[in-house]
Amino acid sequence: MTQKYKFVHACVRVLDLDKSIKFYEDALNLEISRRRDFPEYEFSLVYMKSPEGDFELELTYNYDRKEAYTVGDGYSHFAVLVDDLKASYQRHKEAGYNVGDIKSLSEEASGGYYFLTDPDGYRTEIIQK
Repeated sequence: MTQKYKFVHACVRVLDLDKSIKFYEDALNLEISRRRDFPEYEFSLVYMKSPEGDFELELTYNYDRKEAYTVGDGYSHFAVLVDDLKASYQRHKEAGYNVGDIKSLSEEASGGYYFLTDPDGYRTEIIQK
């Protein structure tokens, strides 16, 4: 019998929780789905997700952290689909977010993609649906 697996969340550690929440709310329209604070262990977990999906992004905030985290060299990016890539790109550029150029894997490929970088250096690939 083959097991079925479903991705439920990805976790990133963030230096400034409020700044990260605002980024994901404003840039990708994610909403806080739940929050768990553990003051006795000095950390908080904030789960964010799109209203259209079940997959959550877990933001882990350690209270005593003063230095930015090093984004590992094995990590690459998250990916999301968008109906209008050019409009999304324009909105992110106008908001002053760190965005790369729109690219395509080939001239024949329909759609395209670009990368959006959050305040901690984590990248999200925005892909034309």
